[in-house]
Parts: sequence; C-alpha cells; structure tokens
Amino acid sequence: MGARPPGKLGFADLPATVPIFPLQGALLLPRGKLPLNIFEPRYLAMIEDALASQDKLIGMVQPLTKETRASTQAVYPIGCAGRIVSWSETEDGRYLISLNGIVRFKIADEIATMRGYRRVRPDFAGYENDFVEPDEKLFDRKRLIAGLKAYFTAEGLQGDWGTIESAPDERLVNTIAMLCPFTPEEKQTLLESAGLAERAKAMIGIVEARTSGVEPGGLKH
Repeated sequence: MGARPPGKLGFADLPATVPIFPLQGALLLPRGKLPLNIFEPRYLAMIEDALASQDKLIGMVQPLTKETRASTQAVYPIGCAGRIVSWSETEDGRYLISLNGIVRFKIADEIATMRGYRRVRPDFAGYENDFVEPDEKLFDRKRLIAGLKAYFTAEGLQGDWGTIESAPDERLVNTIAMLCPFTPEEKQTLLESAGLAERAKAMIGIVEARTSGVEPGGLKH
C-alpha cells in the first residue's frame, strides 16, 4: 500500500507531457476523487511510470468511440489531470489507485507511445481557476436537489439524501457528476463547463430533460 501526502501542486509545477488513460464514462473533475482498478499491461506500465515521476499525474480522457486500440482510439480534446494519492497492488498483479483531480487540459498534440500507453502535450492555459475553490451558493441548489431526486427515482437509483443535501456545493456537484450514469457526452459537457455554477446548471438541464421526457436538444424520447 502506498500513499502520497497531497502537498501543494501549483500551476507552475505542471509537466510538459502527461500519459493519458482513455476510459469511456469515467469522469474526473478538479478536487474530485476517482478510484480505479488497473489491470491491462499498458496501463500497469503507465501507473508504474507515473508513480516513479515527481508529479504522479495521469490524464483522464474519454474516447469518442468504443474502439479500444491504444494507438488509434480517437478521444475528446479536453481531459483532466489527476494525481495518484494512494495505491496498492493486488496478489494477481492489478493496481488499485485513487486519483485526486488537479486541473483540466486541452490536448495540444499527441506524442509517441511509451511502453504501450499514450502520451500528450497538455495545454493547461485557461484552467488556472481549477486551482481555486469556488464560492458557494452560485446556483439554484434547491432546483438541483429536486431534479436529482426525480432523476434517481426515474433511473431506479438509491441515494443517501441526508448526506447529499448536506454536502458543500462543489462536493455535491462533482460527486454526482462523477458517480451518476450520465452518458459519455453528458459527462463531457459537465467536464467542459467553465466553472461550478455552469456545471450545476448543465446538470440541472440533464436531469430535468431525463425526467421530463425531453432530451437536452429539445427532442422527445
């Protein structure tokens, strides 16, 4: 079992290259926590190399298709870099890791693979505010909670509403965004939202559309 104290990783400390882990439906947001079960050889190698690096960062991105070939799979151009803060190795050779979301990035360009995993040059410009905790009460929290309750009922999901309703704004929005079974396109929309208020408004639109029978684009389903 390993763990790294969170420490302070500032904007000036960000690396020139990051490995990427394309995983459909997986969403990492700044200050969010994402557990991962790593078993494919190329991603085991990626984790080993990331653990040996100073920053311990990997970039989570979503593929555009279900194709899984490491070197050709098209991915969305925006992802989020996460820092490995805890890890353990299982008896059958898997890694169980926990990522803390640090900062979003645009893929400037992709460089040669290393040990089978993909790497990119990230462009962090424009995401400096990901290091700043947002102010609270920037959106209609009551509307969001009401929409989530209807959405959970419609989807047959269970929720600890005491915990959900008492959670701070950012933790509420980010945790729901990361854990709910939204579509990959919806999760990407939440990732690309400019800030917490915009992400919450996008989430309200998603859950209300799902429960009203109208898709976000205005079509009935």
